[in-house]
Amino acid sequence: MADDAFADIPGTVLFDTKRARQGYWLNTFCMSLMQAGNRAAFKADEAAYLARFAMTSEQRDAVLKRDWNGMLAQGGNIYYLAKIGATDGKSFQQLAAAMTGMSQDDYARMMLDGGRAIAGNRSIAENGHG
Repeated sequence: MADDAFADIPGTVLFDTKRARQGYWLNTFCMSLMQAGNRAAFKADEAAYLARFAMTSEQRDAVLKRDWNGMLAQGGNIYYLAKIGATDGKSFQQLAAAMTGMSQDDYARMMLDGGRAIAGNRSIAENGHG
Protein backbone atom coordinates (compact mmCIF):
# COMPACT_ATOMS: atom_id res chain seq x y z
CA MET A 1 0.00 0.00 0.00
CA ALA A 2 1.82 3.03 -1.32
CA ASP A 3 0.40 5.49 1.21
CA ASP A 4 1.51 3.39 4.17
CA ALA A 5 2.93 5.78 6.77
CA PHE A 6 5.72 3.31 7.52
CA ALA A 7 6.53 2.28 3.93
CA ASP A 8 10.04 3.76 4.15
CA ILE A 9 11.07 1.65 7.15
CA PRO A 10 12.64 -1.62 5.96
CA GLY A 11 10.73 -4.71 7.02
CA THR A 12 7.83 -2.78 8.54
CA VAL A 13 4.23 -3.56 7.59
CA LEU A 14 1.64 -1.38 9.26
CA PHE A 15 -1.54 -3.29 10.15
CA ASP A 16 -4.09 -0.49 9.90
CA THR A 17 -7.78 -0.43 8.96
CA LYS A 18 -7.00 -0.56 5.23
CA ARG A 19 -4.82 -3.64 5.66
CA ALA A 20 -7.39 -5.19 8.00
CA ARG A 21 -10.04 -4.87 5.30
CA GLN A 22 -7.64 -6.22 2.69
CA GLY A 23 -6.84 -9.27 4.84
CA TYR A 24 -10.28 -9.96 6.26
CA TRP A 25 -10.75 -13.37 4.56
CA LEU A 26 -7.12 -14.38 5.01
CA ASN A 27 -7.36 -13.66 8.73
CA THR A 28 -10.78 -15.33 8.94
CA PHE A 29 -9.21 -18.46 7.43
CA CYS A 30 -6.40 -18.28 10.00
CA MET A 31 -8.86 -18.03 12.87
CA SER A 32 -10.74 -21.06 11.56
CA LEU A 33 -7.63 -23.09 12.39
CA MET A 34 -8.48 -22.71 16.08
CA GLN A 35 -10.76 -25.76 15.65
CA ALA A 36 -9.18 -29.20 15.36
CA GLY A 37 -11.58 -30.35 12.63
CA ASN A 38 -10.67 -27.34 10.50
CA ARG A 39 -6.95 -27.96 10.99
CA ALA A 40 -7.43 -31.55 9.85
CA ALA A 41 -9.43 -30.47 6.79
CA PHE A 42 -6.78 -27.90 5.88
CA LYS A 43 -3.94 -30.40 6.26
CA ALA A 44 -5.84 -33.00 4.20
CA ASP A 45 -6.34 -30.68 1.18
CA GLU A 46 -5.01 -27.17 1.61
CA ALA A 47 -6.22 -25.77 -1.72
CA ALA A 48 -9.75 -27.14 -1.26
CA TYR A 49 -9.94 -25.78 2.28
CA LEU A 50 -8.73 -22.34 1.20
CA ALA A 51 -11.42 -22.26 -1.50
CA ARG A 52 -13.97 -21.92 1.32
CA PHE A 53 -12.76 -18.35 1.91
CA ALA A 54 -13.10 -15.35 -0.41
CA MET A 55 -9.36 -14.69 -0.44
CA THR A 56 -7.53 -13.25 -3.42
CA SER A 57 -5.39 -15.57 -5.51
CA GLU A 58 -2.33 -13.76 -4.14
CA GLN A 59 -3.41 -14.51 -0.57
CA ARG A 60 -4.10 -18.19 -1.34
CA ASP A 61 -0.76 -18.52 -3.13
CA ALA A 62 1.10 -16.94 -0.20
CA VAL A 63 -0.57 -19.37 2.22
CA LEU A 64 0.23 -22.39 0.07
CA LYS A 65 3.86 -21.28 -0.30
CA ARG A 66 4.06 -20.30 3.39
CA ASP A 67 5.28 -16.91 2.22
CA TRP A 68 4.98 -15.20 5.60
CA ASN A 69 6.05 -11.77 4.38
CA GLY A 70 3.72 -12.12 1.40
CA MET A 71 0.84 -12.89 3.74
CA LEU A 72 1.66 -9.77 5.78
CA ALA A 73 1.73 -7.69 2.60
CA GLN A 74 -1.67 -9.13 1.64
CA GLY A 75 -3.29 -8.01 4.90
CA GLY A 76 -2.40 -10.87 7.20
CA ASN A 77 -2.14 -10.10 10.90
CA ILE A 78 0.90 -11.77 12.44
CA TYR A 79 -1.08 -13.06 15.41
CA TYR A 80 -3.56 -14.74 13.08
CA LEU A 81 -0.85 -16.02 10.73
CA ALA A 82 0.77 -17.72 13.71
CA LYS A 83 -2.18 -20.14 13.65
CA ILE A 84 -0.97 -21.46 10.28
CA GLY A 85 2.48 -21.89 11.77
CA ALA A 86 1.06 -23.72 14.77
CA THR A 87 -0.92 -25.97 12.42
CA ASP A 88 2.40 -26.77 10.72
CA GLY A 89 4.04 -27.43 14.10
CA LYS A 90 6.15 -24.26 13.94
CA SER A 91 6.91 -21.94 16.83
CA PHE A 92 6.50 -18.18 16.61
CA GLN A 93 10.29 -17.91 16.76
CA GLN A 94 10.58 -20.16 13.70
CA LEU A 95 8.11 -17.94 11.81
CA ALA A 96 9.97 -14.77 12.77
CA ALA A 97 13.26 -16.31 11.67
CA ALA A 98 11.74 -17.29 8.32
CA MET A 99 10.42 -13.74 7.86
CA THR A 100 13.92 -12.34 8.36
CA GLY A 101 15.63 -14.93 6.17
CA MET A 102 17.64 -16.23 9.10
CA SER A 103 18.00 -19.61 10.72
CA GLN A 104 16.14 -20.01 14.00
CA ASP A 105 19.42 -20.12 15.92
CA ASP A 106 20.74 -16.96 14.23
CA TYR A 107 17.45 -15.17 14.83
CA ALA A 108 17.40 -16.13 18.51
CA ARG A 109 21.03 -15.03 18.90
CA MET A 110 20.30 -11.69 17.22
CA MET A 111 17.33 -11.04 19.51
CA LEU A 112 19.27 -12.03 22.62
CA ASP A 113 22.01 -9.63 21.52
CA GLY A 114 19.54 -6.73 21.37
CA GLY A 115 17.91 -7.09 17.95
CA ARG A 116 18.86 -5.67 14.58
CA ALA A 117 21.30 -2.81 14.39
CA ILE A 118 19.61 0.48 13.55
CA ALA A 119 22.26 1.31 10.92
CA GLY A 120 20.86 0.44 7.51
CA ASN A 121 17.41 -0.32 8.89
CA ARG A 122 16.12 3.22 9.40
CA SER A 123 15.03 4.22 5.90
CA ILE A 124 14.77 2.54 2.50
CA ALA A 125 15.40 5.91 0.82
CA GLU A 126 18.53 6.52 2.93
CA ASN A 127 19.87 3.17 1.72
CA GLY A 128 19.45 4.23 -1.92
CA HIS A 129 16.62 1.77 -2.60
CA GLY A 130 13.70 4.24 -2.55
